[in-house]
Amino acid sequence: MMASFYLAVAFILLMTMAFGLIRVMRGPMRVDRMLAAQLLGTSSVGILLLLAMAFDQSALRDVALVFALLAAISGLAFVRVLSK
Repeated sequence: MMASFYLAVAFILLMTMAFGLIRVMRGPMRVDRMLAAQLLGTSSVGILLLLAMAFDQSALRDVALVFALLAAISGLAFVRVLSK
């Protein structure tokens, strides 16, 4: 019962990722694209955590942590490029 709820919420997050991908492709500015890319990273972490809970796979939690670190590092790299 609870696993189907987790999967439904993961599907909703997947739909938000689709809208974010459209924003990454269309822009109009680099900042908009970067914020949409951050949305993709955050949503992917949420989806992985939901899937980890639904399927009882602790390895997916580890992958979610790696994605969270990569999202933070990419945000910092973007700010550093813009500051130059």
